Amino acid sequence: MHTIRVKGGFRNVSPEMVTLAAVAVVQFMVSLDLSVVNVGLPQIAAGLGFSAVGLTWVIHAYALTFGGLLLLGGKAADRYGRKRVLLLGLGLFGLASLLGGFAQEPGHLVAARAAQGIGAAALALLAVTFPTGRARVRASEYGAR
Repeated sequence: MHTIRVKGGFRNVSPEMVTLAAVAVVQFMVSLDLSVVNVGLPQIAAGLGFSAVGLTWVIHAYALTFGGLLLLGGKAADRYGRKRVLLLGLGLFGLASLLGGFAQEPGHLVAARAAQGIGAAALALLAVTFPTGRARVRASEYGAR
């Protein structure tokens, strides 16, 4: 248990709740990234000279690597530790975002988006941290609020 100070006293916070908060922040960051990229697609196409077909790869490179490696992210968390995998995923996601921002060619941006998908695969931690049953249902309820 972790103890945090709240107005009027102290409150105990379980490690699972700290993990849930971290995963929620990661999920927000990933969702925000998807929204920003979707809104910016016309400017991205004009700035880097994407064709209509090539522009779809800005979205699909991310989605394919993220979805394809999500189970591997969970397995890596089991093997190497949840915190280590989460921090590695966040670092990779942030670095890939930076590289995507400096992309000068369409291929550079697609590669950066694929690397972001690899980093985002650290989100498998929610299913690993909260076992099947009541704990996962409660975690999902907090996520739905």
